[in-house]
Amino acid sequence: MRAITVRDRKAGTDGLRLEDFPRPHAAENDVILRVHAAGFTRGELDWPATWTDRAGRDRTPSVPGHEVSGVVTELGYGTTGLTVGQRVFGPTDWTRDGSLAEYVAVEARNLAPLPADIDHTTAAALPISGLTAWQGLFDHARLTAGQTVLIHGAAGGVGSIAVQLAHEAGARVVGTGRDADRDTALELGAHAFLDLETERLEDAGQVDAVLDVIGGDVLDRSAALVRPGGTLVSIAQPPTVRPDDARAVFFVVEPDRARLADLAQRLRDGRLRVRVGSVRPLDEAPDAFSTRQRVSGRTIIRVTEGN
Repeated sequence: MRAITVRDRKAGTDGLRLEDFPRPHAAENDVILRVHAAGFTRGELDWPATWTDRAGRDRTPSVPGHEVSGVVTELGYGTTGLTVGQRVFGPTDWTRDGSLAEYVAVEARNLAPLPADIDHTTAAALPISGLTAWQGLFDHARLTAGQTVLIHGAAGGVGSIAVQLAHEAGARVVGTGRDADRDTALELGAHAFLDLETERLEDAGQVDAVLDVIGGDVLDRSAALVRPGGTLVSIAQPPTVRPDDARAVFFVVEPDRARLADLAQRLRDGRLRVRVGSVRPLDEAPDAFSTRQRVSGRTIIRVTEGN
C-alpha cells in the first residue's frame, strides 16, 4: 500500500515521505480499514508516541495521522460490534501506525459507525477535536448551564467545536484568538471574543472554566481568571500556575464510541458544524504538514475517492 512515513526524528517534516509500505495486520480486537480520509495534528512529529511503542522501543518507520474515516475490510480475532463493509470513523492508536495510508489497523473500540449522509472528509475532522472538546468541557471542567467558560483558540479545530457545545449547553462563552477569527467565533456561538494580540486577556473577567489549547503564558495568565470552585483545563501542557481554590487539569483525549456516535448525530441534526478548510490528496500530505500558510478550518487528507 501507499503510506506517508517518518524515519528520522531530527528531520522533522522534511523527513515525511510517500512510499510503498506493508499492509497492516489485524491483531485481536482490531479492524483493518480502507482509509478514505485522514486527519493529522501538525505537532505530532514531536510526540514520543510517534517514535516509540508502549514499551519505549523504537518503532520507525512509522505512519502519522490519528483521525480516520473509512470502510472496514477485515476483522481481527475476537472483534465484535463492527462488520466488513461498514463505514466507520474515529481516532487511531497513538503508539501504532496511523491513518495517512491506504489501510490502517485500529482497535474496534475506537470506532463508531458513520451514517451514510456524513461524508468521509467531514468525519475525519471530528474524532480528536470533537472528543477533546467534549471531554474538556464536560468530563473535566464539569461545565453546566449558566456558567461562563473561556475557550482559547475559539475558531480552531478543538475550539470551534467547544464553542458550539458550550453554547448549546447553556453556558456563556468567551472565545479568544486572532482578530481575523472574531466573526467565526461569534457566529459559532461565542457571546464575546478577545483578540489575544491587541486586547487584554484579563478583560474576560472571572470565569467558571477555561479550556486551553495554547499553553505557555496564555495558560499561566488564565489561572487568575478562574473562580473558586472552577476548573482550568489544558490539552497543551500541564498547568504550572494553579488557580486559587480551583482545579487545574491536563488531559489527553480518550476514545469513546458512544460519544462519537452522539457527535455524528449532532452533525446530522445541524446542531454541530465541523470546519474543513482544505482537502488534499495523500501525496500532498508532507506539504500539508509543513506549510506555514494559515488555513481557515482543518486540513484533511483524501486517501480514497467514493463512499
